[in-house]
Amino acid sequence: MPLLRPFPMSTDPARLPTPEPVPVTSTTIAGLAVLVGTHLGYTSWHPIKQAQVDSFAEATWDDQWIHVDVERAKTGPFGVTIAHGFLTLSLAPVLLDEVLRVEDASRTINYGLDRVRFPVPVPVGSRVRLGVELSSLEPVAGGVQGAFALVFELEGAAKPCCVGELLLRFVRD
Repeated sequence: MPLLRPFPMSTDPARLPTPEPVPVTSTTIAGLAVLVGTHLGYTSWHPIKQAQVDSFAEATWDDQWIHVDVERAKTGPFGVTIAHGFLTLSLAPVLLDEVLRVEDASRTINYGLDRVRFPVPVPVGSRVRLGVELSSLEPVAGGVQGAFALVFELEGAAKPCCVGELLLRFVRD
């Protein structure tokens, strides 16, 4: 059965597959200041596999049929299983490493999230990528705290599948 798309397809070239990932921005804690307000780029496209969804369901005890029952999902609203929104969001730290490296940080601390939304579902078998902007930066003990605007794109979709703000602290011991 073909994948049913509950959202329009995009014709925006920025949302179409890119042949190569964007080069990593490598900087220092002090160097982050000049990147505020800058879009840091996009990651490569990453497939969402049923095995990932099943493992996430087991780890979080969220085994709703729309995520894990492939046969039942064929007759559901999307024609396939869909990834958990929080699975998509949980990819942020590892995908961010494709875009930004803070070389002199001895620790990167996940301080939290703000304004997270999941505008469209992520069908299993689709691909996602992350676009990142450093929105703000403020000093904290031992380093800085950056607010990163995250936009997870679903390949071919007109709307993002996840948006939010990630707060990370970069510290040097």
